[in-house]
Amino acid sequence: MKAVARIIDRITHGMHLMGGFFLIAMMVMTLFDVFTRGLFTITNGTVDWTILGGIEMVKYSLLFTVLFILPHSVSRSQVIVDLFTERLSSQAKNRLEAVYIFCFGLMGVGMSYGFYHLVEEAAMSYETTQDLLIPLTYFYGVACFATAMLAVSAVAYTSRLLFCGKVES
Repeated sequence: MKAVARIIDRITHGMHLMGGFFLIAMMVMTLFDVFTRGLFTITNGTVDWTILGGIEMVKYSLLFTVLFILPHSVSRSQVIVDLFTERLSSQAKNRLEAVYIFCFGLMGVGMSYGFYHLVEEAAMSYETTQDLLIPLTYFYGVACFATAMLAVSAVAYTSRLLFCGKVES
């Protein structure tokens, strides 16, 4: 069990780092797009360094940022309100947290299922992004993997909570 948990933690940590990369890339793309549009306006269209598909790149970077950061953060970034749980035993608190995290796993399963069907639909219709004409099957496939990892990570953390007690992250 510990070896599987370690593998899941390493995969989700790598995804977390990639989510950080996408966040920084999104910020850089946004700043560069604002700069080039401003330059285009100031020069009355003489200097046209605007990026084709900049909005699309930012949109999909945001998608990947959120989906890649969630699997690693689901067990580490939950807000706990002690007002409702202060009188509960530690075992009851662990069970309550396990139910809560398990619901994240169910959300991941539902999202993964939806993205899986979007992969099939995009493949059958040859759907692409509007500006860059990149097949959407790639984006939906990566999103399907990321949400599946959210489900796996949440279920693994839930099982550790239920069978091993409080897990320090």
